[in-house]
Amino acid sequence: MRFPQLNAAVLALLLAFSVSAKAQETTDCDKFKWSVARELAWFAASPMPVASGASVSLGDRAFAVALKPVEAAGFVMEPERAPKPGTFGAVLRFDSVDKAGAYQITLSNEAWIDVVQGGARVKSTAFSGQKACPGVRKSVRFDLIAGPLIVEISNAESDTIALAIAPAQ
Repeated sequence: MRFPQLNAAVLALLLAFSVSAKAQETTDCDKFKWSVARELAWFAASPMPVASGASVSLGDRAFAVALKPVEAAGFVMEPERAPKPGTFGAVLRFDSVDKAGAYQITLSNEAWIDVVQGGARVKSTAFSGQKACPGVRKSVRFDLIAGPLIVEISNAESDTIALAIAPAQ
C-alpha cells in the first residue's frame, strides 16, 4: 500500500517541479522591455518556410528562414556588424510595409539584424534580448516608412532561424 502512496508523492513532486520550471520560463520571457507573447505564439505555430533571397509579404505569422553561409548570403548592404567566419545569414525582401510606424523584428536565436529601405540602412530605435527565454532571443524596433523593405540577418550560428516582423505593440 505504501508503494502507490510513494508514487503519488513522487508524481506530485514532479508536477510541482514542472509547474515551477514553466513559471520560470514565462518569467524569463517576461523580462523583455516589451511583450514578445505574440511572437512566441507565431514561432510555436509552424512558421512559414522561406529561403534567403525570398520575397514575402508581411502578415500575422513568423517565418522559418533557411540561412546560407554569410559569404553566400548576397547582402544588399554589408552588415553593420562584420560577419564572423563560419556563421550564417540571409536577405529577405518584404513586398511592402503598408503603414509607416514603429515595427519590431524578433528572432528566435542569436543573430544580427540590419534593415534597408529606400537604399539606406535604417537605424534601430530600441533593442531587447533575453538569453533565458526559450524560443525568442531578441527583438529590435525600427521606425519604417511605407514601401518595400529588406531585412538582412547575419552572424547566426545555425542555418535556420525564426523571424517575425510586426507593428510594435
